[in-house]
Amino acid sequence: MRETPLSDWHRQHGAKMMEFGGFLMPVEYPGGILEEHRTVREHVGMFDVSHMGEFLVEGGEAAGFLDRLVTNQPSALAVGQALYTPMCYPDGGTVDDLLIYRLAPERFMLVVNAGNLDKDWQWINQAAGAERVSLKNKSGETGLIALQGPEASAVLSPLVDQDLDHVASYRFLRGQVAGVDALISRTGYTGEDGFEVYLPWDDIITVWEALYQRGVRPIGLGARDTLRLEARLPLYEHELTADITPLEAGLGVFIKWDKGDFAGREALVRQKQEGVRRRLVGLQVEGGIARSGYPVLNSQGAAVGVVTSGTKSPTLGSAIALALVDPEYRPVGTELGVQVRNRTIPARVVKTPFYRRAQAGANQKKEG
Repeated sequence: MRETPLSDWHRQHGAKMMEFGGFLMPVEYPGGILEEHRTVREHVGMFDVSHMGEFLVEGGEAAGFLDRLVTNQPSALAVGQALYTPMCYPDGGTVDDLLIYRLAPERFMLVVNAGNLDKDWQWINQAAGAERVSLKNKSGETGLIALQGPEASAVLSPLVDQDLDHVASYRFLRGQVAGVDALISRTGYTGEDGFEVYLPWDDIITVWEALYQRGVRPIGLGARDTLRLEARLPLYEHELTADITPLEAGLGVFIKWDKGDFAGREALVRQKQEGVRRRLVGLQVEGGIARSGYPVLNSQGAAVGVVTSGTKSPTLGSAIALALVDPEYRPVGTELGVQVRNRTIPARVVKTPFYRRAQAGANQKKEG
């Protein structure tokens, strides 16, 4: 099991650790998930996300290659801009969902999920074939801190030698953070404003400690999950898998149909024309918590779907879930049930995201 450069720091500060994506990662710190969740919603928190993978794609054909690799359109990015995109198999199932940054006209950085790192690297190399692109895996050299919450800009700005007010959503710049060279982007996975700071692996402790000394609280994977679920942001192996297409997950806005051919296009076009067999919906649940894998039932008790993620929302104070259901049960207000062990608890389809911050706009990166 791998560790990030901050693993010893996490243990020294009382973090509960667990395996995630092949890494030993902090789940929560003393004080608990609920308090960490509220810290991000109301103030600011920082996440060690150095387990994420980073690949460089370079060369004169890099933009065209990436257009054919993913569903979105990296070639349309300006230098200094980023996008979110699914990456699909030929049958339309999802290899992974990732961020792509245009670092230079012929140089891109791909940020992939930790649990898919090896699989993605093999898939991208196979797809590259004889194309004139250079691929480099920078995952073991790159540390990553996510700073999230309404106070993120105010806390980070004094440590940066650049003006963060000019960094719009899904834009980035290079600068120094606490004296360390870094790439700073305005993205996030919580539904809040925030930044992701990419920096050399061995220098991450310097920036982490500088933020900690400014009163920024560390946040574990437990609160990261409740935050992203409230904002309806998908988690791979839950809302996206090799068997779940972007259309089923409600991510059609991230498919650029008119750009030309891309992996999975034919299958996705056919699915769009014929209609999807299931759709991702939000549920408000009563009488218990709907966990991933629990069956979703209609009013007659027949199975019509499955829960992909569920929790008790710290912000709303009620149980919520995402579920893949037959399309006829998609309308808001539809009454359903969730089978929890040997009983059925009531659930109702509700509008998502469950939580939307004021003036959130495009910063909620995976909303569909």
